[in-house]
Amino acid sequence: MRLDRIATLYLARPLLASGLMSRGRMLPILMYHSISDDPQPGVSPYYKTTTSPVAFENQLRQLSAAGYKSVCLGAAVGLMKAGRELPDKIVVITFDDGFRDFYDLAFPILKRHGHTASMFLPTAFIGNDRRTFKGRECLVWNEVRELYAAGIEFGSHTVNHPKLYELRWREIEAELAVSKDRIERELQEPVASFSYPFAFPQHDGQFTAKFSSLLQTFGYESCATTIIGRVRAGDNPLCLKRLPVNSCDDQALLDAKLRGAYDWLARVQGWYKSLRHRPTRASVETTQSASRPQPN
Repeated sequence: MRLDRIATLYLARPLLASGLMSRGRMLPILMYHSISDDPQPGVSPYYKTTTSPVAFENQLRQLSAAGYKSVCLGAAVGLMKAGRELPDKIVVITFDDGFRDFYDLAFPILKRHGHTASMFLPTAFIGNDRRTFKGRECLVWNEVRELYAAGIEFGSHTVNHPKLYELRWREIEAELAVSKDRIERELQEPVASFSYPFAFPQHDGQFTAKFSSLLQTFGYESCATTIIGRVRAGDNPLCLKRLPVNSCDDQALLDAKLRGAYDWLARVQGWYKSLRHRPTRASVETTQSASRPQPN
């Protein structure tokens, strides 16, 4: 039994239809990872990161039938910064991790349905030779350039895909700077978007404020996170919510997510993280400092 589905379809969706959950026009940013027939046995439907090619094509067909037009994240952020209400029926389709199956499977399906996407690369796993990440083959730079020429937007997903919250600030700075520089050198174009790997620590305001400042320092204009929900004009582009999608999202659940009936989960997610992720970042930094060799 999947509780998030039940609560979404049988509690949140009726409330949304009644107008009690209406928040005005908002933008769904969909979060994908791998387009694959791997069923990920033993993984909860909520945590699955694979979407079968058949399911992905059905989801894009559903978007088109509902009148949605996709734009890259950079274009969406430009609309948000304009301060006006967002256009109706636009969607951003994002992919994390730079897997080869985007080139082989996802991109042909996107083209077939007239959609575009934004892809975030962990650059240590993208090379001139084929490399693997999480047991899956990744893109090579020639494929990245080909996709970019065809209209796919690329952003940074760090160098090594670490848990940034557990790193020292100088290590975080290197992850931000080196990955951005590598993609810019390969594409000969500026990179302005970033996707935060692993769970975003929204419970720690001090960390997220400093992290946002670092993003700006290195020239990033947006940061896609794992916080669940949709975004509206005026939201902070350096802390963008997304909607996770995988093979378990049938037509009813995907429609509910697009319309906002899944946004309730952000409160539960934030509460859970605030309880689970203690000590705070400040305590972690103190522990790390204390463990370093001290000068004589």
